[in-house]
Amino acid sequence: MTKSDLAHQLENTIQNIPDFPKPGIQFKDITPIFLNPKLYEEVIEDLANFSRGKVDAVCGIESRGYLFGIAIAVALGVPFILIRKKGKLPPPFISEKYDLEYGSEEIEMRTGHLQPGQRILIHDDLLATGGTTEAAARLVKKQGATVAQFSFLIELEELHGVERLNHLEAEVYSILKY
Repeated sequence: MTKSDLAHQLENTIQNIPDFPKPGIQFKDITPIFLNPKLYEEVIEDLANFSRGKVDAVCGIESRGYLFGIAIAVALGVPFILIRKKGKLPPPFISEKYDLEYGSEEIEMRTGHLQPGQRILIHDDLLATGGTTEAAARLVKKQGATVAQFSFLIELEELHGVERLNHLEAEVYSILKY
């Protein structure tokens, strides 16, 4: 399947849910992808091909980043490392705060799961403003690894998340852009 065919099929599969989780938000429901094993397989193949031979591990951001990230890591034959919300990992771990529109959040990663010098792919299902992804990159760097790539199923271009990641000098790939 070509990239354009895959993108077209995903556009026809992902459902837009208006005003969820709050008014004014157009939620992109990716769960229908999991009803079609062949489509899921094509998504994993496309995302894995972007990173093949270029990364030593995949980090996935909780929670929807796990849905594809683990399979990408398996397809590449590399380790998968969890990036979780605060309070979900046993010690030892490192943490990183990031700002939201109102307030802040914190994510964590176990120490010792990455090795200095490793080339890392950070994967999440959706890139919006890039705040969570940028914080994940700081966690990777704190452990001496290099963020080589970012991958996403969906990028919301109007929120300019890619611009927030540009200073990290890593490749960015999204199958769909809205």
